[in-house]
Amino acid sequence: MLPLDTLLAFLAVSIAITFAPGPDNLMVLGQSLARGRMAGFGIAVGCALGCFTHTLWAAIGVSAAIAASPQLFLGLKLAGAAYLAWLGVQALRNASALRPAALAGSGEPWLRYLRRGFIANAINPKVALFFLAFLPQFSRPELGSVALQTVQLGLAFALQTVLVFGTIACAAGAIGRALAKRPAAGAWLDRLAGLIFIGLAIRLATDGRGQ
Repeated sequence: MLPLDTLLAFLAVSIAITFAPGPDNLMVLGQSLARGRMAGFGIAVGCALGCFTHTLWAAIGVSAAIAASPQLFLGLKLAGAAYLAWLGVQALRNASALRPAALAGSGEPWLRYLRRGFIANAINPKVALFFLAFLPQFSRPELGSVALQTVQLGLAFALQTVLVFGTIACAAGAIGRALAKRPAAGAWLDRLAGLIFIGLAIRLATDGRGQ
């Protein structure tokens, strides 16, 4: 078990990182505005599960293999960008001035948003490399298995991700619900979400390797 001071320091840094603007919290923000807080919360839980997946990869060495293979890294990066772009196009196509999405609530199952958040996070190789570099800094080899400590840290990171992103989802969902009371706001919120996804796709596809 990790010492309390180490865990608290890890959580403080993790919360600061999670609040910092990035692809995941922008997805939560965009979907919460366009589709309501439960849609955003689904994305939040999916991203958290994706983070824990990267933790397991780091623990068993998969992330190290990605770091060592430029071809694998590029392939995963392009796959992630393509998936985000597809989500963006779907949001733009579904935009309708007759459907105030955030006011009425999403007609899609909550688990569908969870799946979207999970896939978008889990296939992003830059997140895998971040966990590979970040988690070991808080491991204490003298306390035992570094792999087990990595899993514990990853679980703590995933839990605080749900709390932080859930807060963002609630706040943005309330704003989106208020905006959706205006005529045609639902369509513009969908378009905003679509543009966020497409912007994230372009950023991921064109960004450098970032190692």
